[in-house]
Amino acid sequence: MLDAIDRAILRLLQHDATLSVQAVAEQVNLTTSPCWRRIQALEDQGYIRRRVALLSRQPLELGVDVFVFIKTNQHNDRWLNDFTEAVLAMPEVMEAYRMSGDVDYLLRVVVRDIDAYDRFYKQLVSRVKLADVSSSFAMEQLKYTTELPV
Repeated sequence: MLDAIDRAILRLLQHDATLSVQAVAEQVNLTTSPCWRRIQALEDQGYIRRRVALLSRQPLELGVDVFVFIKTNQHNDRWLNDFTEAVLAMPEVMEAYRMSGDVDYLLRVVVRDIDAYDRFYKQLVSRVKLADVSSSFAMEQLKYTTELPV
């Protein structure tokens, strides 16, 4: 069970994973050793999966978000394994979800431009049999965060 200090540590590390243990400890009113033990425990318990750098998309020329809505008429383990392998192998896929409702799967894909999306689309449909694929291009990003509400 997380207490208020654990939650504060998680909020701080979500905002800036480069903070030193000493800096985190100061902000949560602990000494360094107990703070370090708490961080280690949060990692061991799976609250912290990994620490990463968040890259800026504009200098990398990856400014297009595409939401890909997929329908299939194949609802079996083999197809799902093939689809999952294909999605995992395509670095443009940032997120992939199995959905309820009218759409079976939803992907968020990040690419440079429409031509890059077209290449992605052709690669996807060549790897997995799909009943229907439709795409929507995001016009503007109103909010984006990686910070969970803890």
